Amino acid sequence: MYSSMASDEFYQFYKQGNQQAILDVRESDEFASGHIPNAQHLPLSLLMEEAVELEPTQTYAVICHSGARSALACQILASQGYQVINVLGGMSAWKGEITQ
Repeated sequence: MYSSMASDEFYQFYKQGNQQAILDVRESDEFASGHIPNAQHLPLSLLMEEAVELEPTQTYAVICHSGARSALACQILASQGYQVINVLGGMSAWKGEITQ
């Protein structure tokens, strides 16, 4: 099971110093075209093919373009025991800084 957070709540999560706890599950070309600074790139396609190793005590905010792929990623990661939160609205709702 996982929870979700709205874009505004996610922005506050980010501003509180949680930059290392963001997983961007968009594909490589999307990530390269612009992403949240310090976000970890973990494409959903890779996540669906193989198990990943993340910090087990960390809670991760999972983001994609709109929130659909991140919801699927959250289901996968939560089933593996990770604490994850789906970011509703995804990058299309992100109002903060973007880097390439």
